[in-house]
Amino acid sequence: MKFETDAIILDIDGTLWDTTSVVAEAWNKAISKLALPAKNVNAENLKSEFGKPMDKIADSLWPNLSKSQKTKLMDECCEQEQIALIANEKKIEFPNVVSTIKKLSERFNIYIVSNCQSGYIELTMKKIGIEDFIRDHECYGDTKKYKAENLRLLCERNHLEKPVYVGDTEGDRAACEEAGIRFIWASYGFGSARSYDAKIEDFKELLDLVEPLH
Repeated sequence: MKFETDAIILDIDGTLWDTTSVVAEAWNKAISKLALPAKNVNAENLKSEFGKPMDKIADSLWPNLSKSQKTKLMDECCEQEQIALIANEKKIEFPNVVSTIKKLSERFNIYIVSNCQSGYIELTMKKIGIEDFIRDHECYGDTKKYKAENLRLLCERNHLEKPVYVGDTEGDRAACEEAGIRFIWASYGFGSARSYDAKIEDFKELLDLVEPLH
């Protein structure tokens, strides 16, 4: 079965790459720097949190902190994360991501929507070398809106008729359902999905799953 589509919208964490080990180290540095009563994190913690908006991650990881402490800590975490990811030289994208995006871009417009902080999408694109293949993007950090609303915003802005979204979590599935967008589950990622329109076990499987709408 192939999906006719005029656009492919991508998630980042758990779909394009796995930054959790790098980010865990950076966030623990932030916790140490601010000396707040916040527990340290590890890669496995973050895999269950990534995909949520930043405020929801803070609520889940550090429920004992006040709202202002959570905001302060998350701001520092994001700063340390940015520094660590820029410096990172390890290959952390999933197999076949870059080559597949390049091939898909020859037939489809490709976009990114994430619950991440401002600047993270731009950093991701630069680090794995896909800036030239992404037409537009939207995120929680820029709009302070959750994924379903950001999906609608991006679709309206780009006049998309029948897009598909590729993500790895139940949160992605729920956002797609709310936004009225078909969901392709990246089963190799961080989470599970209660249902999906299609499943991929390797990113390159997208090449055989989609075809141009017109």
